[in-house]
Amino acid sequence: MLKIIADHRERKSGIIRELVKHKVEVEEQQLVTADFVIQTKDNNDQIKTIGIERKTQQDLINSIIEKRLTQQLIVLKENFDIPILVIEGSYNLYTIRNFHPNAIRGMLASIAIDYQIPIIYTRNYRDTALLLIVIAKRMEKSYTMITLLKKRKPLTLKEQQELLIETLPGVGPTLAKSLLKEFKSVKKIMNASEEELQEAEKIGPKKAREIYKVLNSDY
Repeated sequence: MLKIIADHRERKSGIIRELVKHKVEVEEQQLVTADFVIQTKDNNDQIKTIGIERKTQQDLINSIIEKRLTQQLIVLKENFDIPILVIEGSYNLYTIRNFHPNAIRGMLASIAIDYQIPIIYTRNYRDTALLLIVIAKRMEKSYTMITLLKKRKPLTLKEQQELLIETLPGVGPTLAKSLLKEFKSVKKIMNASEEELQEAEKIGPKKAREIYKVLNSDY
């Protein structure tokens, strides 16, 4: 039987009742952080936890305005292996209150990029309950991290040299190759004078000066 831990304050939302209706075992607790918690074990028999913070659209906007959302997300991320933010509601998020849409967009971008917390949208409490059931069923399986990224082949020596030179100011892949062709090695580029740097194709006085400054100035 599926089991989900729920904060006792979620009883008013109707989600707990909906979960029970779908034969889910719900353990009510007074949670310090997160509104719902789902636990599983990975292939090494280590317990992994998902912490789900549920926000209605109105509560999301209020928590942004009152500047409490950031702290809630920090605590969520610190306490759970997989933190998730669920935003519940079917209205236009940007018209709920007289609050600049870009402030909302900025916070959503920060949640996804800076905090790396997935955001999932649901229409209502029934939809949220069904989402929790799907997550719980997914976590019932042997937990294995899945990556969609292909494994890169080890970089060749030339690629490593090019990447190193690309870190210099104003130097992209084309200029990096040009510099390496001119000087033959990374060391010679590092030891070159401004005048010598200008001998490379597409390296003018300004760019040569910037590169030389980075390579020769004291830290």
